[in-house]
Amino acid sequence: MITTKRDATTNAEIQKNGLTALKESLGVTDMLRFLEQFDHGGSGDYTAEKYEKDELEPSDEEIRKMFGF
Repeated sequence: MITTKRDATTNAEIQKNGLTALKESLGVTDMLRFLEQFDHGGSGDYTAEKYEKDELEPSDEEIRKMFGF
């Protein structure tokens, strides 16, 4: 069992520390090349895809239940 106290680190601090480590290890250019490997944004047609699911609108009764009426 781990008994040492761990300092809480925010997500922003983790991102900053990670980018700093990448920059120091790879340099700016290779850091950017590395990060680009995980950017899959911009592909597909979001507007068309968001309407592909045939999700029904909730009924008045379901909405009332959600809000405790």
